[in-house]
Amino acid sequence: MLASYACDPQKSRGRLFFEGDSAHRSEFQRDRDRIIHSSAFRRLQHKTQVFVEHEGDYFRTRLTHSIEVAQVARTISAVLGLNLELTEAIALAHDLGHTPFGHTGEDALAEAMAPYGGFDHNAQAIKIVTMLERHYADFNGLNLTWEALEGLAKHNGPVTGTVPLALADYNAEHDLELATYASLEAQVAAIADDVAYNNHDLDDGLRAGLFNEEQIRALPIIGACYDRVDALYPELDFIKRRHEALRRVFGFMVEDVIAESQRLIGIAAPKTVNDVRAADHQMIRFSAPMFEDLKVIRAFFFKHMYRHWKVRRMRRKAALIVKEIFEIFFEDPGMLPDGWQKWVTTDDKTQRARVIADYIAGMTDRFALDEHRKLTDPMSMD
Repeated sequence: MLASYACDPQKSRGRLFFEGDSAHRSEFQRDRDRIIHSSAFRRLQHKTQVFVEHEGDYFRTRLTHSIEVAQVARTISAVLGLNLELTEAIALAHDLGHTPFGHTGEDALAEAMAPYGGFDHNAQAIKIVTMLERHYADFNGLNLTWEALEGLAKHNGPVTGTVPLALADYNAEHDLELATYASLEAQVAAIADDVAYNNHDLDDGLRAGLFNEEQIRALPIIGACYDRVDALYPELDFIKRRHEALRRVFGFMVEDVIAESQRLIGIAAPKTVNDVRAADHQMIRFSAPMFEDLKVIRAFFFKHMYRHWKVRRMRRKAALIVKEIFEIFFEDPGMLPDGWQKWVTTDDKTQRARVIADYIAGMTDRFALDEHRKLTDPMSMD
């Protein structure tokens, strides 16, 4: 049973291009399925989370991260009486707009695009699902419901101030009400992202040897979880001990979100999803004590993981690769593949830059490495 403030697929605001109803699936199920079957979703398998994809088979990629986010989001949504399929669709699609090499690639592309309207991965996700996926006969994009698009655009909160060009372009055609909050389903997807990356960064950082268990035991939440495992299983081997401790950290965060969100929803007492949108604050949150603890944990990650010399070396290389690919194609767009050259139809530098940014943003790590080699290595005759 859906809560009264949940998104009901039977009351969806519909799609930009009208389609008939499905005999067997709800509108939000169709959204989720189209995302899963998209080319952009498959490419996430070979896109960086923190570690470059080739550095190890056990590190998270954007694909495994997105699946973990969707699992967390479904758990929270189920307890809160929200629509699971819409929550899952937004969670699975939230990283579709990411460049190769994670946030390093995004920063490099944003710098290159600064004179031409900038680059934002959330806006790029909207562009992918509304334009760049070109498989359907009747429309470009995936023709997702208004609610799914709203969730992608606003899952981190209202979009105010300067709106990224890709998002502004689409919003002019199909108003997503950017100044309001998104549905609770979208808010759940956003916080599930935080839960997932805080936990898998712990696991990946330990696996990579960037820090050790004694260091993280000094952190809030984590130390208590290790103490609990040691009290229950004093002879446990280190692999199972680590897993048992980290799964408790995961569970602790999820339980905190559920409890705090139930409290905030109870205070606000929304009757409909439009009441949620009209609110002046998000209702899906961590508690204040948990938020403070997470700031300590994130500070640890920045010092010992994101700014570790091994990670910094790889990020420097990744940034150079993205910048050099952009510069080469911008100087001579005739070097773009045939399928992309046709979109560069004028001498407008902004239009040219945006086509090149779309091409680069869609690359996987390995494709970007290979493309850079072909463009810059004198010994490569590809």
